[in-house]
Amino acid sequence: MERKEFIKGLGLAGLSITGLTFIGACSKDETIAIDDLENTDADSSTNTDTTTDTTTDTNTSGDCEITPSETEGPFPTKDPAEYVRVDIVGDRTGIPLDLDIKIRNVNDECNALEGAIVDIWHCDKDGNYSEYGGSGMQQTNYTSNHFLRGRQTSDTDGLVEFATIFPGWYSGRSTHIHVHIYNESGESLLVTQIAFPEGENSAVVRVNAANDEGYTKGMSGYTYHAQDNVFGDGVEEELASVSGSNTEGYVLTHDIYVSA
Repeated sequence: MERKEFIKGLGLAGLSITGLTFIGACSKDETIAIDDLENTDADSSTNTDTTTDTTTDTNTSGDCEITPSETEGPFPTKDPAEYVRVDIVGDRTGIPLDLDIKIRNVNDECNALEGAIVDIWHCDKDGNYSEYGGSGMQQTNYTSNHFLRGRQTSDTDGLVEFATIFPGWYSGRSTHIHVHIYNESGESLLVTQIAFPEGENSAVVRVNAANDEGYTKGMSGYTYHAQDNVFGDGVEEELASVSGSNTEGYVLTHDIYVSA
């Protein structure tokens, strides 16, 4: 898997959306869906830990419903309009993760929504957020850092792409990504979150076992969806598909449905 050729086009990506001046932040919910992952066997010279974490999206199977919304959480981006970028890694290290997120409009038969402003943010491999810290909720102080936060505008296919690292986790939460979506006029459409498939052979388990990549927590004390204080009521409509391996990196794909 390549690091998506879109990284090399960062300059062009920036030019295409420099006119954005709106703000965003994000978060969302739903429950436990544990999907078994399929190992893709390869010969001994290639990766043997390639997986695809699959999920059934009820919205794509005939229902056309708005993705569930949630509070934006304790760590929203403070000035998201300043972070129009594809590569949001900053100074963080971890296993590469490419995000392909499609925005769909329930008022247009769930067709792709062009021109949606999409803000994302998530924690680093140690469970810390940028722009916050030095308090009881997060002891490490990253108030002067701005890693793992970004903004893009959806293209004609409703797609936004980001290059990041696989998130870690922190107490009370399963692995997740925050999303805030606005229309092209800057009006908020939805605040939601993206959940990751769980299970014995999932990417979440593989990544958190990657000590050589700096993921030192493992799964001891991990909060699964069913006990998560956001996803505890169900994650079916927020559950992404994740494919890849620790050695080659991962790709997350997910559709989000809004009323625009």
